[in-house]
Amino acid sequence: MQKRIEYEQVTFLDPNWIREQISHFMEEDVPEGDITTNATVTETVSVVAKMVSADSFVFCGEYIIPLCFPNPCQIDLKIKDGDWVQSGKTIANIMGPAGLILTYERIALNLIQRLCGISTETEKYCNLDLPENFKVMDTRKMTPGLRKFEKYAVSIGGGWNHRLNLSSGILIKDNHLKAAGSIKNAVNKSRQKNKNNFPIELEVDTLEQLQEGLAMGVDGFLLDNMSPEMVKEAVGIIRNVPGGESIFVEASGNIHYDTLESYAWTGIDGVSMSAITAQAKVVDIKLEFE
Repeated sequence: MQKRIEYEQVTFLDPNWIREQISHFMEEDVPEGDITTNATVTETVSVVAKMVSADSFVFCGEYIIPLCFPNPCQIDLKIKDGDWVQSGKTIANIMGPAGLILTYERIALNLIQRLCGISTETEKYCNLDLPENFKVMDTRKMTPGLRKFEKYAVSIGGGWNHRLNLSSGILIKDNHLKAAGSIKNAVNKSRQKNKNNFPIELEVDTLEQLQEGLAMGVDGFLLDNMSPEMVKEAVGIIRNVPGGESIFVEASGNIHYDTLESYAWTGIDGVSMSAITAQAKVVDIKLEFE
């Protein structure tokens, strides 16, 4: 019996994990101190800084911004995750020592600008004419070191997270098949070593491969680089086998904003696409001292 594929969704980021990541980012940006700030700003000077949108976008960063600045900085956040922010809107007031705010501002802005861009791009795709419960999914084509942040941003934009990493699911792709020698070998070997009893998903690009996968009883299919017409034919084949309604079916490859709707109504569960992360435009956010 097929195991319905439901990957873990990144809808929460642990505060301690966020602080740890910010610390790593700061090690890169301030390896031996902020020499300009240290030379020009008196330690006792306190300021109020406004984080202001210079674009319109879907906000992502409600639980991140307060952790981007160290004590004794205080954050007065004005926006919640998922809110639509108009250009010129104050996102947060940051109160504290000028030196600390100057040193930490670029890391905070870089991260939040990137995440808001992803949440905005994802929502744009999700707002197309799509079937109920259709999944606009991300991929592993993400910025190294930022994957969990970026998957969180996808969820804020209304998208669905595909597998987080190579350890969280079995997805047999074309190069696995070439290395294993055949679909049968690849699936059998996967089952033998599947200690965590993960569902097994198979990438196919022909209907012949699809039939082989069905014969092996895999739990899901990734229909790769197929036309909408071919995807619809493949879905019909899958749904008409015993237990076929429980098989997870996604399409991927060369699918973009203008073609997503034509794939969405073929009967698949969703589309996995790198466009919502890799092609997301970084939004413009400014930090201004009052």
